[in-house]
Amino acid sequence: MMAMRLKDIVSAIRSFPGITRKNKIGDVVRFLPTTAFANILASEGEDAAAIEYGDNCILFAADGIMESLVKQNPYYAGYFAVLVNVNDIAAMGGKPLAMVDILSLKDEKVCGQILKGLERAVRKFNVPIVGGHTHPDCAYHAIDVSIIGTVPKNDMIRSDSAKDGDDIVFVMDTDGFYPPDLKYAWDTTTRKDDKLVQDQMAAMCIIAKEHLANSCKDMSNPGCIGTLGMLLESSGMGGTVDICRIPFPENIDLMQWILSYQGCGFVFTCDPKNSGRILEIFREVRVDGAVVGKVDPGKLLKLRKKDDIETLFDFNTDIITGCKPAHK
Repeated sequence: MMAMRLKDIVSAIRSFPGITRKNKIGDVVRFLPTTAFANILASEGEDAAAIEYGDNCILFAADGIMESLVKQNPYYAGYFAVLVNVNDIAAMGGKPLAMVDILSLKDEKVCGQILKGLERAVRKFNVPIVGGHTHPDCAYHAIDVSIIGTVPKNDMIRSDSAKDGDDIVFVMDTDGFYPPDLKYAWDTTTRKDDKLVQDQMAAMCIIAKEHLANSCKDMSNPGCIGTLGMLLESSGMGGTVDICRIPFPENIDLMQWILSYQGCGFVFTCDPKNSGRILEIFREVRVDGAVVGKVDPGKLLKLRKKDDIETLFDFNTDIITGCKPAHK
């Protein structure tokens, strides 16, 4: 597991497309300012936008599936289009309510596989697709999904709220598999009981209700450490992660694991007194977890392996998304 040199791990993460393709987010955000809208409580840099609505927030997110996945495995493209959106709502402590989709197609056979993936995921996560739009005459295939959810305003978990001295907690379902030809997609849901998968997502609502986390993101395309990097960047903080503490399945390459999209995985920062409770909540739904490090104010994300320490990102100069702290 620990054969790789720390320098090699740093190099692999910094050059990983799941990280580098996030660099353009800041450029887009600067063209679409939200500060003039008082009812928007969270927007750029968050997993979902949060729009104030009485004592609650409407959570609003969207994801487009990469063209390469649609070509490689259209069934998983449809399935993951739902999964990634459900995870975005869960990361904010919210309950997903409904989705709409935009389906572009040129071949009915590929379209059928995408629809089968969508249909299975709707049943798996118990979140309906209630409408959308279809382009039946495109020169390409694409699937995009948008989702709404809700969370009590005072319970919402942001991703830009890490505090100095917070524990860094990784929770990751290590009971999964890599589908053929999908090297960085760790599937923890398709073979599990639907209710267990739904309970795993609902665990985030418990954490939100009990106000256990200062910040959270779901582990997405940048992998577990890259996702933490986005959280720290938008929080204006730094931290150190001990890679030897990261939950890890047997017989899986460490570098592949660190770079993987997690079917059920979340990064938290929290008051150290709350770490045990977060881990307990996820243990009850069969998800592993560990305290892997600490947040500090230094704006450096560092990795530790025994006595070796390397800086992964220096947020004084490095950019992942370019999204800075923007509390309201």
